[in-house]
Amino acid sequence: MQKLQFKKEINASAQKVYETMLGLKDKSTYEYWTAAFNPTSTYEGTWDKGSKILFVGVDENGKKGGMVSEVIEHDSANFISIRHNGFLDGDIEVTTGEAVEKWAGGFETYRFKENNGITTVIVELDTVDEYLDYFKETYPKAMDKLKKISER
Repeated sequence: MQKLQFKKEINASAQKVYETMLGLKDKSTYEYWTAAFNPTSTYEGTWDKGSKILFVGVDENGKKGGMVSEVIEHDSANFISIRHNGFLDGDIEVTTGEAVEKWAGGFETYRFKENNGITTVIVELDTVDEYLDYFKETYPKAMDKLKKISER
């Protein structure tokens, strides 16, 4: 796996960006910025430390898919760490096998650094080679959407 990093400066407090990014007050704010990855993107579960969270969407055939993950760390408005443990195939959680091995144990982290009312969001994620170009192209678009909705 390779680690990618994306940064975006947002003219809003760390608390507001954090709440917007995670959809804590209104899940639609999470769905807005993650629509860059999949128009039906959402999550099921909570952002509480130690909890299971499913990042889900529906493909062009109407089949549910996504990632089975766990919130490893959650320091409100500072740092979130998520470990991906498998994927969804319809309603089935797949956490073992060859298809999972290349992804399992990969992390995604969000950091929020505020300075004079401007928050720098730093996202780091582990990815496999076949998704490297996809994330390099799509994550900046998602971060632009996060900036737009956070600055309202």
